[in-house]
Amino acid sequence: MYDVTATGELLIDFTRNGLSKQNNRVYEANPGGAPCNVLAMLGKLGYKTAFIGKVGEDEFGKLLKNTISEQKIDSTGLVMDPDAKTTLAFVDNDETGDRSFSFYRKPGADMMLREDEVNYELIDNCRIFHFGSLSMTDEPVRSATYAMVDYAKKKNKIISFDPNLRPPLWESEDLAAKQIWYGIEQCDILKIADNEIEWLTGTNDYDKGIEIIRQRTHAKLINVTLGPNGSIAYYGDLKVFMEPYLNKDTIETTGAGDTFGACALHAVLKHGLDNMTEEDLKEMLQFANAAASLITTKKGALRVMPEEKEIKELITKSWHVNCSIYK
Repeated sequence: MYDVTATGELLIDFTRNGLSKQNNRVYEANPGGAPCNVLAMLGKLGYKTAFIGKVGEDEFGKLLKNTISEQKIDSTGLVMDPDAKTTLAFVDNDETGDRSFSFYRKPGADMMLREDEVNYELIDNCRIFHFGSLSMTDEPVRSATYAMVDYAKKKNKIISFDPNLRPPLWESEDLAAKQIWYGIEQCDILKIADNEIEWLTGTNDYDKGIEIIRQRTHAKLINVTLGPNGSIAYYGDLKVFMEPYLNKDTIETTGAGDTFGACALHAVLKHGLDNMTEEDLKEMLQFANAAASLITTKKGALRVMPEEKEIKELITKSWHVNCSIYK
């Protein structure tokens, strides 16, 4: 039995890592991709996970398969494609650690997963099925994703969705919005960033944005990440805000949202989705914010997720972080 099965992009993040002696940029090949970042963090918390996706049958694809296996993510659902190259992303950071992306994905192997290649047993045997929007940018993976979501719903699995908006990967903003709304309409748990709410709903008032989103979703738990400004959980009539754990050692933000999302799934796996309390939501945001803060101090994400002990130590040290609960 798997706690979480995820589908989506698995790729190499070439992360800027200083200059060479010749004053040329140096990039480090970090295994990445939002869904497997989520699974890697869940693995650190003791959960059993599985991944469904596709990489190229090339050196990068082999590296990725070996990496997720090292992280104890079941790779039996990973297809190796001899005819497509593994997707690559080059990541640059500004002085605050925020990122810009350049993708090599026309096409990338992750886009080429077909419905008939999906290992549905990995969905049969999971508690939560997690996906993001990047598995819906193109065919045939879009149809494969729809099929997986439909199957998970028929099997009464909890559905988790993260828009993870990356505008350069979409043919148009209209197509991106259409597919992201599809994900929102299907999910029980939604993790969405502040800039994604504004882009999708046209308002930077999070409460109004969530009202608009709730008109089109049955999601019971909606988590909003605010970057360096903390996070908000919306659950029934409850709204809980948690301040961030700002870290002076932050070097980049790759994987912070994925780490947060994994910790939110940890709370659902621990408490269930139907009867979460104020204290459950506070504990969830506190733990998720602390974990997200720790990942920003490291290059890459998938291989360097924080240990549970580290997260709890940061929470203990930062006792002054405030939480606000609204009804």
